Amino acid sequence: MTELKNDLVLRALKGEKTERVPVWMMRQAGRYLPDYLKLKAKYDFFTRVQTPELATEITLQPIDQVGVDAAIIFSDILVIPQAMGVEVLMEEGKGPSLPNVMKSQSDIDALQTDGVEENLKYVTDALSLTKRELNGRVPLIGFAGAPWTILCYMVEGKGSKTWDKAKQFAYTQPELAHQLLQKITNITINYLKAQARAGADLVQVFDSWAGSLSPADFKTYSQPYLVKIADALKDVVPVILFPKGTWYALKDLSQTSAAGLGLDWCIEPKFARELTNNSITLQGNFDPSKLLAPIPEIRKAVKEMIDGFGTQRYIANLGHGIMPNVPVDHAKAFVDAVKEYGV
Repeated sequence: MTELKNDLVLRALKGEKTERVPVWMMRQAGRYLPDYLKLKAKYDFFTRVQTPELATEITLQPIDQVGVDAAIIFSDILVIPQAMGVEVLMEEGKGPSLPNVMKSQSDIDALQTDGVEENLKYVTDALSLTKRELNGRVPLIGFAGAPWTILCYMVEGKGSKTWDKAKQFAYTQPELAHQLLQKITNITINYLKAQARAGADLVQVFDSWAGSLSPADFKTYSQPYLVKIADALKDVVPVILFPKGTWYALKDLSQTSAAGLGLDWCIEPKFARELTNNSITLQGNFDPSKLLAPIPEIRKAVKEMIDGFGTQRYIANLGHGIMPNVPVDHAKAFVDAVKEYGV
């Protein structure tokens, strides 16, 4: 096993002292990088995801070009529904669509729950290949979508601002919703364990649409499944939970098996520290749109962010994924400003 030359992210997650704040960016591998766009012009989305050599090449691009402290495997959260036998289409510029949505008991009974590891072997192969290519430069992050977010796509059939159909399904057929959430949870646990075996040094669970739920409904339809995943992996690999838009759950989530919590930009760093009693590593929470500001403004905002969080038990990141129209030198300015803080 190659020794890590840069283990800042892992040390921050363990609560150990770090010489400086580690930094990476959600969606750092992909759409804003010119080299990625060249591959995008040649291969369709799922070819890029399902070809380990391509996924590895894309994963490594930001390490060389932006200088982040961790690599995150290039993949997609919707590989889980695919592995369960659900068709997922990806149209460039339009986002995902799932033609056959979950409506009934028979739809849920028909889902494949065995053989997910074999079905997702291309992800674990990409992780193993990336791990070799990284050769210990930085840690490698694996990930999955959270059960609630995956349910949203499987019931809604496409992206949504409000997720009305998904919520209607949960509120009118709660028993079916919990069956589906449990199936997704079981598969996700096995999938993340397989990612750890393949070389992921840590994993993140993206609950992108958790913020569509009220605090009470989050406690019913999202939080229990996030906790199950964190509990199942706690002795396997460090887990960062990122339920976007749920600042109200920070206290509860800080008392789980998770090693870290991702934050969006709608909460002040000091308030997040208070809610979590400084008992867990926090990650975030730069507004991705702010990367479009002039570089001096980016540097100033990074300083304010780290002033708020402090330099320990902290991983600098965005509050959601980087956007396609962010200039590479602005992304690099964000990373450099973190690295230069307090040095």
